[in-house]
This record gives sequence, C-alpha cells and structure tokens, in this order.
Amino acid sequence: MSRRSLSACLDDLRDGGHLVTIEHPIDPHLEMAEIQRRVYQAQGPALLFRNVKGCRFPMVGNLFGTMERTRYLFRHTLRSVQQLVNLKVDPNAALKNPIGAFKALPAALRMLPRKVRRGPVLAHQIRISDLPQLVSWPGDGGAFITLPQVYSEDVTKPGLMQSNLGMYRVQLSGNQYAVDREVGLHYQIHRSIGVHHARAMEAGKPFRVNIFVGGHPAMTLAAVMPLPEGMSELMFAGALAGHRIPMIPGPDRAAIYAEADFCIVGTIDPNRQLPEGPFGDHLGYYSLQHDFPVLQVEQVYHRQGAIWPFTVVGRPPQEDTAFGNLIHEITGPVIPTVLPGVHEVHAVDAAGVHPLLLAIGSERYVPYAAKRRPQELLTCANAILGQGQLSLAKYLWIAAREDDTALHCHNLEQFFAHMLARADWRCDLHFQTQTTIDTLDYSGSGFNQGSKLVIAAAGEPRFELPTEIPSGLILPDSIRDARVAAPGILVVSGPAYDSEPAHGLDKLLQLPGDHLLNRFRLVVVADDAEFTARTLDNFLWVTFTRSNPAADVHGIDSFSEQKHWGCRGALVIDARIKPHHAPPLIEDPQMTARVNELARSGGPLHGII
Repeated sequence: MSRRSLSACLDDLRDGGHLVTIEHPIDPHLEMAEIQRRVYQAQGPALLFRNVKGCRFPMVGNLFGTMERTRYLFRHTLRSVQQLVNLKVDPNAALKNPIGAFKALPAALRMLPRKVRRGPVLAHQIRISDLPQLVSWPGDGGAFITLPQVYSEDVTKPGLMQSNLGMYRVQLSGNQYAVDREVGLHYQIHRSIGVHHARAMEAGKPFRVNIFVGGHPAMTLAAVMPLPEGMSELMFAGALAGHRIPMIPGPDRAAIYAEADFCIVGTIDPNRQLPEGPFGDHLGYYSLQHDFPVLQVEQVYHRQGAIWPFTVVGRPPQEDTAFGNLIHEITGPVIPTVLPGVHEVHAVDAAGVHPLLLAIGSERYVPYAAKRRPQELLTCANAILGQGQLSLAKYLWIAAREDDTALHCHNLEQFFAHMLARADWRCDLHFQTQTTIDTLDYSGSGFNQGSKLVIAAAGEPRFELPTEIPSGLILPDSIRDARVAAPGILVVSGPAYDSEPAHGLDKLLQLPGDHLLNRFRLVVVADDAEFTARTLDNFLWVTFTRSNPAADVHGIDSFSEQKHWGCRGALVIDARIKPHHAPPLIEDPQMTARVNELARSGGPLHGII
C-alpha cells in the first residue's frame, strides 16, 4: 500500500503501535530536543507533539528512532528496492531468478518522477518566522531545520533528472540573516549541491533552491543516500515510497515536491555568504561559525494539516544512526561493483562516521610470497579514499579477506583484534598530509584541512594482545591511570595539552623498546582514561574525533626512512582536547531536570523515557 503523505504514514505508525501523541505543551527551544534524545536512548516510539509553544504546527520526532520502525515504514517496498540493487550488482540474477526480477519491475517503473500542475503543499503561504523554531543545544546560533530536503537544479541543465536532493543544514534565525527574507544553508565539501553552486558561479547567475520539509519519509532517506553524481535522488525516493514522486515544475523557480508539508522557495547568489552557526553536530561537538551560502527566500508554502518532522544530532548514536544502517542494508552489495577488490566498508558511527572507516579488501598480489604484506590492500585503500564522501575519512583500517573469511567490519572488537595482531608499525602506516577532512571536524590544521592515515594488515598474526596491565608497569612522570580498553589497546591519562613541542609526551615517547608498555600495540593518551576506556563507544569517539593523524600519531622508537614514518614500539595516539578543537555538546541541566519531571508518574512522558 502506497501512502503519499506524512500524515498518512503517521496514521500507519499509530495503527502499528509505533506512535504516541503528546498533548502537553512542549517548548521547541531545548526542551523538545532533550525529549527526543532521551526517547531515542530508550528506544521509544515516534512522538507527535500536538501543542508546540509559540507555533501552530504540530511536530513529530523519532520517526526513524529504531531499525524496527524504519523497516516498518518501508515494509511494502524495501524488498523490491533491494532486488533492484541486486540486479545492478549481477544482471545475470534476472536469468537465475526471473520471478524476483519480475517483482522488482514495479519498483523500477516508479523511479521516474511525475510532473504535476498543482499539489497540496501550495495550499497556504506563511513566513519563515511562522515555522517551528527548533533549537537543539544551548550553544546553537539560532533555530535550525534538522530534517530538510534541499532541492537544487543545475543552471546549465535545469530539470528533474539533473537535480540534487540533499540533507544540508538550514539556519532559520539568528546571526545576520534578514528576518523572514534570508536563511543560512550549510553544505559540506563533496556534496552534490556544490556542483550546482560551481556551475552557477561559472554562469555568473544565481541558482534556484527549494527546501522541502515533511512529505513521505522516503524523501528524507533519499536526501541522505550516497548516489552517484548525476543520478536523481527522486528516482530512489519513488522506488522506496512506492509511487512516482509528484513534482510541480515552474518557469521561474525550481520544481516543488507536491506532497511536502512545507516548502521554502528561493535563490542563492553563488558569490554571497554570511556567517552560519554555531550548531551542535553529529561528531558530538559544536560546528563553529563560518561563512556559508544564503538562500534569498521568495515564498514559504504549507499544506493543510501540515506536520513538521525533526530530529536532533549530537554525539552518536542518535536517530540518524538508523539512516546509516538502512543505507548499508540497501547498498552493501553494490560496494564490490563500485570498488573492485573491496568487499566491505564501514563508516563507524560511534566515531562520528567520517573520522574512522574500517574495510575488508582482497590481497591477491604475489600469492606465492613466503611472507604476505599489504599490496593490493593499498590499491583498495586509495580507491576507497577517492570515492565521494568516503574521501573525507581521517583513519582507514583495512584488512585482507584472505586471512579470515569470517571477519566483518561491523564486529568492531573482532576487527581491531585482527588488525592489531597483524599490523607492523614499521611498514604498515601510510599517511596523507595537507589534505581535506570533514567540514565538521576541528581536529585538523584548519577549516576542512587535515590528514589521513591508512593502516593496512595482511598475513599471519605477529603479535600477542595483552588483556591486562602487566605487573611492574611503571608509567613516566605526568602519565597516569592506565586502563585496558580492548585487547592490545591501553588508554592512559596525560597532562593537559600545552604549547610545548612534546606536549608533555616526551618521556613516554622516549621509553626503551623493552619497556612493558610496548606489549600493547596501541596506546591512547586521553584527558580522562577512565571515561575513554569505560566503553568501546567512548574509546572510538575520543580517539578518532580528537586526533589528526599527521599531528597526533606518534610512536615509541620512531624513525623516518625514505620519507616513510614508522615505529618499532607501541603506536601512540594523542587524543587529548587541544586549544583549536570545538567544544563538546553538553545538555542544559535545567532542561534535563524539567524533562525528568515530565517523565515522573502521571507525567506525559511516564513510561516512555
């Protein structure tokens, strides 16, 4: 059954026991975001807030809060979309399984967007200030749209099939934006809207952009899908929604999604920027204020009975984790066809996605060699780092499938143990310096600037991985509180980071090769070893969001030979907070107390969080 509107999808969720309505007045300034985070952590239902303070529109959160609910939303179409993907991977599958191929045919037919003359979204016009003003974190620079579908067209090739639909941050208020006439649009490097921006600059004219909110949830998922450049996200949305996406073209504006709940219509002058942010983002820190494009608002539309969907981003896992998991389910089989020799890639959500990639590739070069070492794996690594948003990764750990065919990237403890038992720090560390990293990552040397480290491992296990601190371990001065985070991984507390050349690590890095610390393959220096080693998620978040490989990866008994850096002792990652890092996200304690009251017996959130 194809449900075309957000309201119809919410009725479906309610019938299935996945939606709870909250009639109690809730403030979109901090309070609603606090509730969203708490209900997500409790793996609770989607929440429809009927009584939003200062706004006449209801809001719905936690739509994608569990994988069960996300699959439920797309239960009638997900299988056919997966069959379409499988046919792309292996066209011969249609001959082997003609019935399955025939079932995938309707999904293929629904991929072509449908042009219409009118739609529900055009029913009413309002102002930007009439929209829900959601503020998620105390340090945010204003209200933001957190589930936008940003639609843009190429000035040189306008039309639906050359369009881009992306989820880019939209700031509705604050900073220097003219009230009701301008909104901020933040998009990171390597995003497809950037291609449209570049072509508009070349043409010397503005390009048209519409921002949709609501509509079928398939449009939300399509906006975050990593599709090849030039392939319209509207095609994927149609297959997943179960119907052709209705779009209203116009002679003087970009096309409008007819079933959206809201639509902001405008243009971007490609040569004009204003400060945008700060904003609490998905690495678990604030992204700071920087100049980004500005949308000149022309109209704001909404349908009758419009509902405003939202989410909250912050230190993972959060609701957007479900996007990544579902995308992996759908696109995982395609990876070997796009990246030959690569069998699996995992952008680790707990580490903020872009900071850490794990991969499994083939190592078939020189199969007769007495001692196998990474060779084809480095070819695979270069291919991964040359692929779209994967190119923003800072750390890429890649293992050879031939060494353990049961190894999987999503089994993190197994994967790290496999790698640490095999990687030789003398030859298996490969740096790229003075390059690009994620816009939201402030661990680097400047905005969008940092480095990368590929760690490749092939062959038989070479090293034992201790699981306990050896008796008699003596730590250097200023290094304290050693904790084992995982087999072969030791976390220690270091002194506060300062401006000295060695930053307080000189004695640690000068330890002799026979020191007991070198029994561990990886030593992480943190501000708080107990917190970092407490959980695997803490270890991943601290280690890979607070370090820039070229600046913060060190080693005991290190050397440089023919411009290759390595070490004979333990690898040391300095994951302390540095002065140039962005501040971490911290909840407002008063808001936390207020939500606690709502969760008490008799409160509107009792039994939900």
